[in-house]
Amino acid sequence: MDLTWFQRFGAVSGVLLALSIGVPGAVEAFTGETSATSFVLGLGVAFSAPAVTALYLHHRATAGRFGAFAYAANLLGLGLFTGVAFALNMVLFYLDQSTVDTLREGPTGLALQISAVVFLAGTILFSVSMVRSGGFPRLPAVGYGVTLPLLALLAPLPDSPATSGVHVLAAVSVAWLSLSVLPARRAAPVAA
Repeated sequence: MDLTWFQRFGAVSGVLLALSIGVPGAVEAFTGETSATSFVLGLGVAFSAPAVTALYLHHRATAGRFGAFAYAANLLGLGLFTGVAFALNMVLFYLDQSTVDTLREGPTGLALQISAVVFLAGTILFSVSMVRSGGFPRLPAVGYGVTLPLLALLAPLPDSPATSGVHVLAAVSVAWLSLSVLPARRAAPVAA
């Protein structure tokens, strides 16, 4: 596999993921949640797995066993939480509140809570791995471990300017990290 191609694919996926988090978050600060913002966020989470894989491949040489474990935990958490984000934004958004409350009381509610816990743990571990490896700018690597768990914790709450701000900060962290995995372009030789 051509890792340079995958790094670019992962970086583009990360930027698209960031846009799908940040733009709806910024819009919702003024409009509240709409079907359009839910649609963008609900589908945008599909870019999370390639983005995180590119991040891991970028620092795997210095991440060690802990980094591999953190990546695996983060990937599992993302798999679960992207399903939750899709369901919240593409399904539950369109149901009446009593139906949503009924779903959250049964086994679905337990599954949502377990998904959130796995996502939180995996995200924090992966953030620690990125910081420890030294392969990423420190600020977005820490931001990843703070803002993305906050998104999960704030997901069940009503939208507010604070939740919108967290969306934008998470988007900045993801985009910054994603762009940092792009291979450095070599300068073309200058003719004498």
